[in-house]
Parts: sequence; structure tokens; C-alpha cells
Amino acid sequence: MYTQDQKEQFHHIIDDSRHIVFFGGAGVSTASGIPDFRSANGLYSQQYGALRPEDIISAGFFRSNPQLFYQFYKEKMLYPDASPNTVHRVLAKWEKEGILDSVVTQNIDGLHQAAGSHRVYELHGSVLRNYCVRCRRFYDLSYILSSDGVPKCDCGGIVKPDVVLYNENLDEDVIEAACEAIARADTMIVAGTSLNVYPAASYVSLFRGKHLVLINLEHVAVPYGVSVELEINHDMNEVFADYLSE
Repeated sequence: MYTQDQKEQFHHIIDDSRHIVFFGGAGVSTASGIPDFRSANGLYSQQYGALRPEDIISAGFFRSNPQLFYQFYKEKMLYPDASPNTVHRVLAKWEKEGILDSVVTQNIDGLHQAAGSHRVYELHGSVLRNYCVRCRRFYDLSYILSSDGVPKCDCGGIVKPDVVLYNENLDEDVIEAACEAIARADTMIVAGTSLNVYPAASYVSLFRGKHLVLINLEHVAVPYGVSVELEINHDMNEVFADYLSE
């Protein structure tokens, strides 16, 4: 439920903000037709033969069985026709207006940039970038989509998506930049995430600003010591819709 009091409080917080950081998870992109991971209809609730999705999208599985990895990856994780939704567009608008410093996202779909955001820290990488594991030559998403079976580089190496698989480390430069942005923000909006994915979820505890807002369909437990000023358990696209017309 999104009450009138919550609506007024959220508007007051935005009006009082000069350095917003938005920290988003898979729930941000569900309105664009991209499934999340942990809901009843999410990616992890689906069996893929005898295998669990989280096992397939691991670094070890990619190395040992790239054929099946790519079969699953193309069927379940690529949505090239997805378009930015209301949340993506409002965040880009706020950045242009100068009140949003950056977006820190756990998503790999590139929709924030498609909406017009420039300062986006992609903690888990992006499906739009792909590299040869041998020579590091770059390939775009269209190359992956048009390849039969396992995409190969001209040098013969396998092309790997620039996404963080299970048992891989996050990019240290991205982590450092995201953490610095969170630490200097006066307002942090955490949306569409269960805060169950570590270490990404732990970065919320770095916030020392004035307003912390949590928006998610269900209640989310925040890390110990984190104080939430406003929690809204409602469709975030409806919460952000007021700002498209302003």
C-alpha cells in the first residue's frame, strides 16, 4: 500500500535532496518485462532439466560446459527488446536536473543507460559487453545473439559476457566508485532488491546521509545498524510516476 502520508513524505525527501544515490536490484526492471531472481516466478524458481539456474550461471559451469551455459543464458537472461520503464526514465531525468549523483545497480540489462543515465555503476556487469577470454577483443550483444552455440572470437577463444558469475569477484574499480558515491550521498533510495546478495547488499551500510528510503513490494530486512526513514511496499513505477510529468 502507498498511503497519502507516504507519498507526501517521499516528495518532501526528494525536494530536500541534492545528492541522491539510487541503489537498485532486479525488481527495477520487472516492469520492462525482465523477470527477477527470487520471486515465485523468478529465474531461480525455474528448473532447467536437472540443474539449478544458479549453478549454470557460475564461473565453473561456464568453463566446463559453455554450450549449456549459453543455451540457458540466451533463453533466460537476454531481453534485447526490453525498454526502460518509468523508474529508469525518472532517474535519468533527476540526473539531468542535477539532484541524482549516480545509480548503483545489481542489474545487467543496461536499461539505465538506455533511458539516458550516465553515472551508472554496474556491480554485476552488463550483457551489452562481451570479451574474448583469450585476447580480450570486444563483442556487442548482437554478436552473442547471432552466434550459433558458443560464440567464438576470430582468434579461436570463447567470448564471455562481461557479467559477474557465481564464484567471480566484483570489479574493484566499480566497487570503489559505488561505495564513494553512497558515502557522500545525502539521500539514498534502495529499490527492487531483497538485499540478500552479498557483498553488494552490504554497501547500503556505508550510507551516512540524511534520508534513506526503501521501496519494494515486500518488506526487506536491512543490514544491522542501517536506519530507514521511509519504507514503501508498493509498485515503484507508481511511486515514481508523479515525477515524469513534472
